[in-house]
Amino acid sequence: MALRSMLLAALGATALSGCVVSVDETTRFAPPLAHGPITNDAPHGISQSRLAVLDATMKRYVEEGKLAGAVVMIHQDGREVFSEAYGWRDREAGDRMEEDDIFRIASQTKALTSVAIMMLMEEGKLVLDDPLSKFLPEWAKTTVAVAKEGGGYDVVPAKRPITIRDLLSHSAGISYGTGPGEKAWRDAGIFGWYFADKTETVADVVKRMPALPMAAQPGEQWVYGYNTDILGVVVEKLSGQSLDVFFKERLIDPLGMVDTSFCLPPEKSSRLAVVYSAKDGKSERAPAPGGWQGTGHIGQGHYENGPCKAFAGGAGLLSTAADYSRFLEMLLQGGTLDGKRYLSRKSVEQMSQDALVTATFQPGQDFGLGFRITRSPGEMANLGSVGDYGWGGAYHSTYWVDPAEGLTVSFMTQLIPAGGLDTQTKLRALIYSALE
Repeated sequence: MALRSMLLAALGATALSGCVVSVDETTRFAPPLAHGPITNDAPHGISQSRLAVLDATMKRYVEEGKLAGAVVMIHQDGREVFSEAYGWRDREAGDRMEEDDIFRIASQTKALTSVAIMMLMEEGKLVLDDPLSKFLPEWAKTTVAVAKEGGGYDVVPAKRPITIRDLLSHSAGISYGTGPGEKAWRDAGIFGWYFADKTETVADVVKRMPALPMAAQPGEQWVYGYNTDILGVVVEKLSGQSLDVFFKERLIDPLGMVDTSFCLPPEKSSRLAVVYSAKDGKSERAPAPGGWQGTGHIGQGHYENGPCKAFAGGAGLLSTAADYSRFLEMLLQGGTLDGKRYLSRKSVEQMSQDALVTATFQPGQDFGLGFRITRSPGEMANLGSVGDYGWGGAYHSTYWVDPAEGLTVSFMTQLIPAGGLDTQTKLRALIYSALE
């Protein structure tokens, strides 16, 4: 990348080796540049001509107005094999997307929180079967809402305590407030994944949750919800640090994730990608800051101007494709990066194996300690490898790690709701079809 920047500075705005680098603000407001030749000398190998199909497909999404902009970054065996910015950071302003632009990564935050929990496990501060109440006593007794045939619901005691393992695997029965007891959650002011507008800490919100009825019995169903936000509070309790400080000192700074944070520094405001929403097959600019719709928040959000008080382990970080790729590379290398160990090899293996006991996830896929895992590409109905793992975010971003192919993929965009756009499905198919 350094060499490309030097060449680009000498030649002006030019596409080099599959990577477009901005020289100054003048080039930022120029039209998007064409993709240059893609090179790769990694042992696994990847087809340049087939990656060109991916490149053309992404350009078509932008040209058709389905996506305003995106960044795709692919590494194989620790080497960058594809990195490109598409479209616009701010389409209305004619501000071109750059590879170092910053994105709201929402639930991609969960991966860092899950790693943080495993780090604490390796320090002897917890084990996976510990009850949550060992660290947060208010969770000692919980209840479950059971729907009645004629409407309404009964409240029954939980059959067993919620464990750390349940939370990591989203099998604790805790939703984002949905389920038979939804009215109780809404009345309590706890609903949806978005915390950036809250003026109380996540710990204060989590403290009020045990009084509300959960959506399912612990261990019996895969239920997506506040599990990782609760784990973030456990990290704070056991480390004695706020989650933002723990992330910064233990993961973000050591990994060199220079643009990853919960709140946007003012000097980086020109690099925050604009949020768009799908409408009638196109994308339109979302309102600022926007408001709640369904179980989430639709709009530009509160990441730039605060209040910046709720550091949510389940959804809250800002990051770049390059930063997140470094985090993924650490996982791919079994917990190490640049000679520094963050997790043991066995902890990474445990995180990327099925952790569900009686609950099930989706066809061809299992769920581990923070990630969905491909069990059978055939059942999943898309290309992939047995054992590849990853997740995504509410703004239509996604990522995965494939140990069999030495592959990490980071796809960043800002589209909520996505309106059923098939970008992620095609991205996966086209990347795997390019492998030699």
